[in-house]
Amino acid sequence: MDIVFITDLRIEAIIGIYDWERKVKQTISVDLEMGADIPRAAATDDIEDTLNYKAVSKRLIEFIGNSEYQLVETLAEKVAEIVIGEFNVPWLRLTVHKPGAVRGSRDVGVIIERGSRE
Repeated sequence: MDIVFITDLRIEAIIGIYDWERKVKQTISVDLEMGADIPRAAATDDIEDTLNYKAVSKRLIEFIGNSEYQLVETLAEKVAEIVIGEFNVPWLRLTVHKPGAVRGSRDVGVIIERGSRE
């Protein structure tokens, strides 16, 4: 299986458990690796035969930007459901970063894998 990826997609969103976090958007960063059929797309050189990373990015910007989850874990699961369901992705590895969430740390977040790489 080949991989199409998006790295450091930055989106402003309401995320967090504290009262102040419910009032102000914070920057979330997303890294996404998605299983794809690269040989088919390469053979036809047609965007219709590949996983369109721009379409995926636009969908995630819209979804995450309008979300108001408390946990990055919940956000990650919902993003995975969208990518697998709407873009017919058989496997993904998703990292959701919440930079600055912990004092003294540059970054925190979650990494999930869903689907099958076979």
